[in-house]
Amino acid sequence: MSGRFGRSPAVCFLLGLPRSGTTLLAHLLQHHPDILAPPEPWLMLALEAFGRVDQRHPAGSSLIEAATAEFLERIDRTIASRAFADAAYDQYLAKAGKRIILDKTPRYWTALGFLESVYPEAPHILLMRNPYAIAASLKSTWGIPLRAESSHSVSVSALADLMLRLPDAVITSLADLVLGLPKLAAHRTRPQTQLVQYELLVTNPDEETGRLLTGLGCDPAVVESSGMRQADYLRSSSFGDRKILERNAVDQSSVKAWQSQLSVEEMQTVTDLVGAELLLELGYEQELLHAQQAGVLDRGGEVTELYRQIFRTWWDLRSTKAGALSGPSHAGESVHTTAAQLQQALLASEADRATGLDAIRNRDAAIEMLRGEVARLHQILNIP
Repeated sequence: MSGRFGRSPAVCFLLGLPRSGTTLLAHLLQHHPDILAPPEPWLMLALEAFGRVDQRHPAGSSLIEAATAEFLERIDRTIASRAFADAAYDQYLAKAGKRIILDKTPRYWTALGFLESVYPEAPHILLMRNPYAIAASLKSTWGIPLRAESSHSVSVSALADLMLRLPDAVITSLADLVLGLPKLAAHRTRPQTQLVQYELLVTNPDEETGRLLTGLGCDPAVVESSGMRQADYLRSSSFGDRKILERNAVDQSSVKAWQSQLSVEEMQTVTDLVGAELLLELGYEQELLHAQQAGVLDRGGEVTELYRQIFRTWWDLRSTKAGALSGPSHAGESVHTTAAQLQQALLASEADRATGLDAIRNRDAAIEMLRGEVARLHQILNIP
């Protein structure tokens, strides 16, 4: 990156799926006097989305997007994004008197290409965790359902129901495993990327954090121990794993807790969504063996790939304009809310209306595609 904007701050990106232990690792690393780890900046995701405007914007989303696109095509957007990020990171560092900022943000897996284009020289730390343990944490901490009902395993129909009816937050958490994990796995070969496994981190925290600090050019000797310390900085934030506030030691029991937290049906769901091949590639052969000994089947890569296609279709749907995707009113919705929506639609510009119609057509086509993939998966799994 050119030095035209002055000194560039030292930035390191800590990558990992939600519930994989990234808050713990960031907390341990920032025991070093050179490192600052804000709870979760999400800054690069906001910059990557710059110019995409909600359909309901009163100034007219299509006009805003067209105008900014016309303006930005005349400049190097990467330079502009870097200048903004540099300024933000630099001010944050200066205020704390630190040298390196560790941006730990879940779901940076959705913008890996953008990170690379804006900060190609930045070191990355990639934290991987047993997918069964991640799923168990999603279930116990966030209440993410891994079964349709308490007495029935997740079926393809139940998954489709989740896709089309449940809140985005639920599906996004499953998409982290289905779409995010393969992307992060492929990221392991990136230069200047240090890989750490959660299981090794909690078993040997001093050794693992020392290795990572050395890779960042920091002297690990200045940190007496990687044991837990006060995490008061998390109390003033809405982000990060709140459980760290309750602990005074690294929890090693979290490595095998999933074995008692997941039923056979739930382990089958995780195996289908992630795929046995990826589990083996990431070094979780023993975990897969435990699941198989409990009764889990390897249904083959075709099943996992179909699930990925279904989630990709949903992701494309989710990425379209929110206003165009808001379907018919729920039965319990108030008359006032419905009237306000109708009034807003009447006040929209013709250009916005056309954009909305196109988005609805795209949505309907994507839903039909999604249903087709679900039907194929039904046939493969012989689900009535």
